[in-house]
Amino acid sequence: MTDHGIDAAPTAPASHLIEVTFKGNRREFFTWTFPDPPALHAHVIVDADRGEDLGVVNATGELAAIRKAGTTHGKASPDQLRPALRAATADDIAKGALLRSDEDNVRRRAIEKVRAQGLEMKVSDTEWQWDRKKLTIYFTAEKRVDFRQLVRQLEGLFGTRVQMWHIGVRDEAKRLDGIGRCARQFCSASWLPELRPVKSSVAKDQRLSTLNPSQISGSCGRLMCCLRYEHEFYVKQRKRFPKEGKIIVTLAGEEKIVSNDIFREQVTLRGATGEVRVVPLAQLNHELGGEPVVTASDLVTGDDASEFEEEAMIEDDLVEPPRGVETRTYPEASRKPESRKPESRKPESRKPQAMSAPRPQVPQVPQQPQSRQAPQSPQSPQPAQPASPAQQQGGEVGDAGGRRRRRRGRRGGRRGREGGGTGGTPGGAQDGPPGTPPTPPAPPAGS
Repeated sequence: MTDHGIDAAPTAPASHLIEVTFKGNRREFFTWTFPDPPALHAHVIVDADRGEDLGVVNATGELAAIRKAGTTHGKASPDQLRPALRAATADDIAKGALLRSDEDNVRRRAIEKVRAQGLEMKVSDTEWQWDRKKLTIYFTAEKRVDFRQLVRQLEGLFGTRVQMWHIGVRDEAKRLDGIGRCARQFCSASWLPELRPVKSSVAKDQRLSTLNPSQISGSCGRLMCCLRYEHEFYVKQRKRFPKEGKIIVTLAGEEKIVSNDIFREQVTLRGATGEVRVVPLAQLNHELGGEPVVTASDLVTGDDASEFEEEAMIEDDLVEPPRGVETRTYPEASRKPESRKPESRKPESRKPQAMSAPRPQVPQVPQQPQSRQAPQSPQSPQPAQPASPAQQQGGEVGDAGGRRRRRRGRRGGRRGREGGGTGGTPGGAQDGPPGTPPTPPAPPAGS
């Protein structure tokens, strides 16, 4: 009762955000509804999945809020967090220790069941819930595994609910914990908030050899997580240096960049005479006018030439031979190639083989004037006389001429018939006056 006679409303207890760690570096966020927040590394009983579980306080207050906003498990946590029930007693801590000692026996028996069924999976770890209402088995596998029958056998064996949880090799190293090659605890198990993949390009940027991956790999068989820590420094620092292998023009003349020391900020140069010198980066920038020369593309050696430039150089060597070498020019090379279209070419005249050979010159026999004689009757044939070789040649020439005259005569005959005459002269002679008999064809010469 106040001075004015009105009862004050009871204030709700302030809730605190806490981060609780379980076995295998598994962490979750809960709300602490009691007035005073728990102490760090204190054991608490929290509301877990279908029961209660025992954990250790890892962060409270402002630190817990920062970790919830910056870690993977914090971002994946639900909006409505589950509450922490109470602080653990000595009996609760002793019961949790007995469960931790029994988990090794559970893991061995689970491995036996996996081998009996021939499943391609590796059982990494097992974890009992504090109230023994759930058993979680963590495993790794390269392929998808059908473990439904295995779960039924394990639930009948241990008399509780069994949950199979597939994890990666980095998560396995985080759960099992260990000591790295740096003689310190695994970063993933101690402080690393998020497990990110590490690419091989990160090792190449740091000039680390990728031929032997075991030298830059961790206990999980993947590239070490610490390769990502200084990667940004290497990338930014190398942008301040000229590219290795380039040829630049300094006060000493043309020099090639041999190597860069990004930690001492020194550059190793080699001149045309083979002299090597090491200069600070500030002095090199002063000799180059304040900026490293990266535009001297005309002075790039064959080591930095691209594949396109190499192909162009090879083509130039083939087209333009070096000086002092005798060259030959063929007439056929200067002619223009004929068109390959069949319709543009004229059909070649196929002549007999005898016509393609040169024919000997034969003196032509002068023909006597033809007299108009009546055609001989077929009843009085003339006796055939053997003809000489010269007459045979002349006969061939005469036959050719006769064929030409007959062709002209046939044309004339058509014209005569078209004009209404008595018909064309088959021998090629002109038509006489009306009533004149047609002139018979002249016999071939030599007949």
